[in-house]
Amino acid sequence: MKVALITGGSRGIGLGIAKALAEKGYALAINGVRDESGVTEVLNELKAYGQDVIYCQGDISKAEDRASIIQSTLNHYGHFNVLVNNAGVAPKVRTDMLEINEEEFDYIMNIVQKGTYFLSQKGANELIKLKKANPDFDACIINITSISARAVSVNRTQYCMAKASLSMMSKSFAIRMSEYGIPVYEVQPGVIETDMTAGVKGKYDKMAEDGLIPERRMGTPKDLGTIVAALATGQIPYTTGQIIAPDGGMGILTL
Repeated sequence: MKVALITGGSRGIGLGIAKALAEKGYALAINGVRDESGVTEVLNELKAYGQDVIYCQGDISKAEDRASIIQSTLNHYGHFNVLVNNAGVAPKVRTDMLEINEEEFDYIMNIVQKGTYFLSQKGANELIKLKKANPDFDACIINITSISARAVSVNRTQYCMAKASLSMMSKSFAIRMSEYGIPVYEVQPGVIETDMTAGVKGKYDKMAEDGLIPERRMGTPKDLGTIVAALATGQIPYTTGQIIAPDGGMGILTL
């Protein structure tokens, strides 16, 4: 049985990824910050794919929660094959970079940057143990970053900085994990239609209509799920450390 641990897996992009991996036969460990009672409907939806599903409630910015998320997965399944780092938050209020305060800065960095790094560190060490015990053990790490890792937004600079740091983290883990045969990938989405972008959907729909998104639409969680499932199942081989950028062509420089 193959198992995927997905942070932020109960909504948006993470849920799209969870559905795609369940379709491929993966059992799931879904992390989120909401109480389990608040995600019962989502968990039942995932269980309908016929796979075992558990919920690992926790805030990845907290060390004790990171440990609990990993341990709960191991206690239930004994292993996991895929770690998908998807958990993240947007700024509570978009603030000009010349006015942002430390509280706003730390809120983003503690979750998106610090939390993801230390959860990855803990997860990577567990995968190494599993790989050493069984050289044929199939494992990988997939980090969901953002086009904001390379596209500037001066009213949410801390978010862009955090995502950019995850891009370097992905490359670093790819090098470090290569001796164990564990690939690490970065998926760098463009504008995806989720609850996080709902408040600015009109803006992005207009951008797509005007051709700033060449494919003329926002991306969907299903798009991301398809890509992550392909990576997890080895359908895009020989690509550790690479960036897969499903952005509808938005990142293409034009004159």
